[in-house]
Amino acid sequence: MMKHSRKLWIVVADGEHARIVVPGHAGGSFRTETSWQSETRGARSSNLGSDRPGRSFESADPSRHAIAPKHDLHELEKTKFLHGVADRANAAAGEHVFDRLVLVAPAHAKQDLLKHLAHAALAKLDGYLEKDLTKVPDQELGERLARWAQPVEP
Repeated sequence: MMKHSRKLWIVVADGEHARIVVPGHAGGSFRTETSWQSETRGARSSNLGSDRPGRSFESADPSRHAIAPKHDLHELEKTKFLHGVADRANAAAGEHVFDRLVLVAPAHAKQDLLKHLAHAALAKLDGYLEKDLTKVPDQELGERLARWAQPVEP
């Protein structure tokens, strides 16, 4: 039986960078189709907002208490960015832009992506690699992603 090559999308992401990688013209090679970065990449915490909890006064005595726990604003921004990455994959899956999806991300980022992927994208999930390859050039991706470069049976 003849092997059929289906459209492969590899989402390479961390909390601040993302790109869509597709197979190149040469066998086993890959090329970046599109890439983007978080708008808050490299921002100082003070520029992201206040992470101090609000305060309230106790009515019975003059003591003050925090009303909400502190949040790591960088982590919140990274999660928000990853949800945006998943939204792009969800939209592309709904438009049948790809037949196979592979996630390449550090473990924490992969979990955020998986939680936010819709059923249509999850149904096309062909695997994942828990590595940060966002800064790896296209010409060096071949050996790391070789298992997905092979055509698959229809």
